[in-house]
Amino acid sequence: MIGSLLAAAQNADAPTLVAQNISFGIIAAVMIYSAIRVVTTANVVHAAFFLVVVLAGASAQFILLGAEFIAITQVLVYIGAIVVLFLFGIMLTKAPMSGEEKLSRDNWPLGVLTSVVMLGLLGYSLVDGFGGDRIPADLAPTDTRVVSDAIFSQYLIPFEVISVLLLAALIGAIVIARRD
Repeated sequence: MIGSLLAAAQNADAPTLVAQNISFGIIAAVMIYSAIRVVTTANVVHAAFFLVVVLAGASAQFILLGAEFIAITQVLVYIGAIVVLFLFGIMLTKAPMSGEEKLSRDNWPLGVLTSVVMLGLLGYSLVDGFGGDRIPADLAPTDTRVVSDAIFSQYLIPFEVISVLLLAALIGAIVIARRD
């Protein structure tokens, strides 16, 4: 790590690289904290807020990568639509906003062990598969036409299926809420 920082310091773009690495670390730390809070908070609305923070962090990571179109799409689709749909569904179904009954947390040691094992397997797979290889700078398309063609040609049907599924969930929430 120190060797790579020294090598980057000799490069002309060293301040930019160091700033990007520091920004990545800060954003990643906030995302990890928020992701943990999504699954540990008892309040459903707070969990949705922490999910917004995680998704905004993912968008910020895309900005660091230079993929502004994907970052804006992330904000519009996930934060602007899906989280609002979650909150709308929560409010319509009159779900309890905080844990009124004690949640069963008897199996948390097994969950932590499983998480650590999965993290180890993922880390091993990444190191074994890629080693010290670097991602080429020209690998990710920066032209929005290329990105939109990739999304709306090959993945158009799954995109529409998910939108119909979310619409069905919203209609179901309205039907359940109107029964009361």
